[in-house]
Amino acid sequence: MQKYVLEVEPRFKLGKGAARQLRKKGIIPCIVYKDGKSLPIQIQTRHLLRFMNIATKEKIFVTLKLPNEEKQVILKDYQVDPVSGQLLHVDFMEVSATEKIRVTVPVVLTGEAIGVKQGGVLQHGISEIEIEAIPEKIPGHIEVDVSQLEIGDSIHLRDIKFEEGIKVLSDPDEVLATVTVEAEEAEIKPVEEMVEPEVIKKGKKAKEEEEE
Repeated sequence: MQKYVLEVEPRFKLGKGAARQLRKKGIIPCIVYKDGKSLPIQIQTRHLLRFMNIATKEKIFVTLKLPNEEKQVILKDYQVDPVSGQLLHVDFMEVSATEKIRVTVPVVLTGEAIGVKQGGVLQHGISEIEIEAIPEKIPGHIEVDVSQLEIGDSIHLRDIKFEEGIKVLSDPDEVLATVTVEAEEAEIKPVEEMVEPEVIKKGKKAKEEEEE
């Protein structure tokens, strides 16, 4: 898993009003969770956006550097404004190097399918796979080579081999990719280079971030 470092500060003023004031100053309110406990923190927006631009595409192991300690975490969730797409709040989950955790890992399709060259259309299946493993075993993403797929062929989760120590929790019958001939009905999603505003819009839309 790729590693990343973020400079953070403890957050002492809580509540919606305090959170809005932070965002006006270019700071995002965040929370670190572990074992039912939470630690409010805050991170400079410009630094957090750089991280989010990667973390929404890759599973990342993060070191949060507080004034007197460091915490190893992964991105748990994040909230955005439903209208502007502005990042409102980010949740992290603290992890131990020796404890197994459950996470979802993005699926990335690679190669050009034979069936596409024959006039077919490549259809994406599930975009994430849920797995369980210790942090160092968790891959940033799962690559699926579709180059040998002909029209009518599919790749299922059960066809993918995972490194020892990784337990797959998703349904093995889930389809990851398939090639069809129904080009007129296929939904083709172009892959574009993501910029910060676009990344944030992909987060869950929040009515208002929850503050404890």
